[in-house]
Amino acid sequence: MPDLNALFLTVGNYCRREVITCSTSDRLTDAAATMQNRNISSLVVCSGGNPIGILTDRDLRNKVVAQGIDPGTLSVADVMNSPVITISEDDYLFEALHLISRHRIHRLVVTGPVGELAGIITDSDILRVQTLSPQQLIREIEEAPTVDDLKGLHQRVQGLVQHLIGTGVHIRDLVRLIAHLNDRVVIRLIDLLRAGRFAGLTVQCSFLVLGSEGRGEQTLTTDQDNALVYADDLAAVEVHQLEEFSRVLIDSLIDIGVPSCPGGTMAKNEQWRRSLSQWHSVLDRWFSTPTPEHIINLSMFSDLRILSGDPLLELALKKYINGRLQGNEIYLGHMVANLLRFAVPLGWFGKIKTEKGEHAGQIDLKRAGIFTITEGAKILALAHGVQETGTAQRIERLSEQGVLAQKEADDLTASFYALVHFRLRTQVDAMSAGRQPDNRIRLTELNRMELERLKAALEGVRSFQGDMGRRYRLGQTM
Repeated sequence: MPDLNALFLTVGNYCRREVITCSTSDRLTDAAATMQNRNISSLVVCSGGNPIGILTDRDLRNKVVAQGIDPGTLSVADVMNSPVITISEDDYLFEALHLISRHRIHRLVVTGPVGELAGIITDSDILRVQTLSPQQLIREIEEAPTVDDLKGLHQRVQGLVQHLIGTGVHIRDLVRLIAHLNDRVVIRLIDLLRAGRFAGLTVQCSFLVLGSEGRGEQTLTTDQDNALVYADDLAAVEVHQLEEFSRVLIDSLIDIGVPSCPGGTMAKNEQWRRSLSQWHSVLDRWFSTPTPEHIINLSMFSDLRILSGDPLLELALKKYINGRLQGNEIYLGHMVANLLRFAVPLGWFGKIKTEKGEHAGQIDLKRAGIFTITEGAKILALAHGVQETGTAQRIERLSEQGVLAQKEADDLTASFYALVHFRLRTQVDAMSAGRQPDNRIRLTELNRMELERLKAALEGVRSFQGDMGRRYRLGQTM
């Protein structure tokens, strides 16, 4: 996003809300002591909750110390700047930048609807917003010297997403950016480990990401889903080193801030770290016995994407899976049956049905529709030999092949991105409020137009789910 766009954001989103204040009658020495103890360079002077002046360290230096005046004889009113330059929290950052430049100052007092103190914003705050650019963050990730640095950069990735969600960036581009930045963090971590403790690690292996990470569709709550494949002819000592490398890698990712997989789908666990022939055997078992667990595992594994290592190993696994599934109507039918278990929460006359109990008034966007679209597009892609892993890319290619009509593909893509938009927005709102983000959205937080958009997206999901049932002769779903 160009830096210019950042200046059209509102001051209220980026000002500092915690402001230390004083009154006009306070002794100047007490005010100076507060500034020293708090390690701040200014105090806002208030009367009745409204800002009327500001006292800065420059005022103390120029008006008191340089003049040889005894500060013990002065009050805040004697030295403060008044009236104070203010800006409304609803004004834009470019207006704040204009006032700072015009008055040759470094900070502005931010006011609320009735002139009350709402915060403070500095030229440095605005500069940080302007430099919240993906390009700069990518460069810093590429040059990160330690795992601790990557931890801070991962937090900044989440901060960048929170920043961009309100700037009009298309959700398709935002999701791709999240995936790209997360990929760079993992790849840089692997490079650091290979350059240090694991300098002699074999190159005959591939670190794979699976599920939503493999599809490049992470949001802010995505946990780890990954695996490792290595060549069949490795020596025992090389396999042992890969085991240690996988453990350190996954633990380091957790330390950086990438949650562990609750189901244990991580390369540090032996069942997700195998040689190529061993993976073939596991895949054969999943194909031969389509239990719910095996179907879920195979579905997640079929989204595999290499992040580091030998691309030929990734290619071999993809060819094996596609070879077993293309045209395999029986197994694909089992996958569709699993998809149909997730009922779309629409009742009579299209009314959205919310959960009861602990999550009353909410719906789980992943269960309500995102899973159906991603899984359905994957099944059709596997059935017709489509190689793409991203959901939107799969839908596009299926349309090109005539598997999906153009209007159906367009509607499905629109439904997918609408649901992802609501999911990401509610996660950003939760993080901003200090809550743990999840996949649920509360309907009372949506306006009428947003509710209609959500309803239209769910109707698109229900239509697609019914079409998948008919394709595989599994009946209607409601």
